[in-house]
Amino acid sequence: MRILLISSNTEVSPYPVYPLGMGIIANALTTAGHDVRQFDFLQRGASLDSMGQEISVFNPELIGISIRNIDNVNLVNERYYMGAVQNIVQKIRKLSTARVILGGAGFSLIPELILKETGADYGIVGEGERLIVDFVKNAEAGMYPEKTLLGPLRTRDHEEIRSAAYDEQLLAYYLKSGNILSIQTKRGCPHQCVYCTYPLLEGRRLRARKAASVVDDIELLRDRYNAKHLFFVDSIFNDDEGYYLKLMEEMMRRKVNIRWTAFFKPDGLNEEAVKLMRNAGLAGAEIGADAACDVTLKKMGKHFTVHDIMACNNLFYKYGISSSNSFMFGGPGETEETVVEGIKNIQSLHKALNFIFMGIRILPNTPLASIAIREAIIPSDSDMLKPVYYISPAVDKAWLKTTLTAAFENTRHCIFPPDAIDNILMILHKMGYNGRLRDKLIPDMKEQRA
Repeated sequence: MRILLISSNTEVSPYPVYPLGMGIIANALTTAGHDVRQFDFLQRGASLDSMGQEISVFNPELIGISIRNIDNVNLVNERYYMGAVQNIVQKIRKLSTARVILGGAGFSLIPELILKETGADYGIVGEGERLIVDFVKNAEAGMYPEKTLLGPLRTRDHEEIRSAAYDEQLLAYYLKSGNILSIQTKRGCPHQCVYCTYPLLEGRRLRARKAASVVDDIELLRDRYNAKHLFFVDSIFNDDEGYYLKLMEEMMRRKVNIRWTAFFKPDGLNEEAVKLMRNAGLAGAEIGADAACDVTLKKMGKHFTVHDIMACNNLFYKYGISSSNSFMFGGPGETEETVVEGIKNIQSLHKALNFIFMGIRILPNTPLASIAIREAIIPSDSDMLKPVYYISPAVDKAWLKTTLTAAFENTRHCIFPPDAIDNILMILHKMGYNGRLRDKLIPDMKEQRA
């Protein structure tokens, strides 16, 4: 069957992200014997006409659309993406009789409403590799399911997470747009953060790929496509089970030499692990600090403290690894006193770049949604498709915005709102710089070697 896969994401903040999920689905379908093409809206300039030309030439029998995000989760400068997906579906309807099926992390959060709003035919909830292959197999025989939503499937312990089918044209575009390419090493998140959707999307049990398979992907991207910097897109890279250390050991054994970045939690690291990661190419750490004082950390379901955040940043700095932190103000338990305390804590992180968010996006089926309903921040029947944010009832929204702006407007290493440096990063990309360009804004960041 001829299948066109479309990545609808056009967000470039803080940098363009390779459509890895589309590539993984493309691999599953290609392996099953289908003729698959990948179309990336960002690469094609968000052009509906360009997509229309692709449809006219390829004449697909099925079209899949990947939805990475519903919105940009930035209360200060909101962007909502579902209108763009609706336009994509409407354009397809004018040109093709192919059935349209939605999927992706963003779609799986509120699938019924997104399917209804966009006008697509079907949707896959959760991990889609098996579901899409089964769907296409039945479609070839002229059989389509009565239910419009498929999944989620219960994951299997022995099931290997696939590599992506990396598209050469897309690789060329993303290499030119920052030289960062994406790889997934595991799925699942066992933690209890009140706002987070990763456990809903991937389950609470960690499922790691074989280290050798991950390194095969790294060598492919490095040797065939000249990749210089990779991003491991796992929800948390430094898992407590130590899968990440096995990957580091495999990279060292095979003498893989490439710079990489990942998401880290602030606790559970030691000097031995950081030295191993540095020797395996770790160039930058994105730390999920999320709150800036112990009271709000506990209320958000975190099991670490501000001391852990400080120690983690210092440890990375000691070994010459730049770090950035994300902080959210206004969460459960926030008061004016905790805001002031949190600001002081963040300002003391001089050797890292700190991104500050106001409010927390509320999403269905999370503990935060239950808290918001209980505190009458949202009604019990809220569908949460359009962006809605939690701000603690003990904090005035206008006061919070004024206070954060005043605290961080003249502080180079603290960015509020979090997209305030996007224009600078775009200019640096055009000048030919690549990798984690935000590192260039971190004061006093010098290569350390301990």
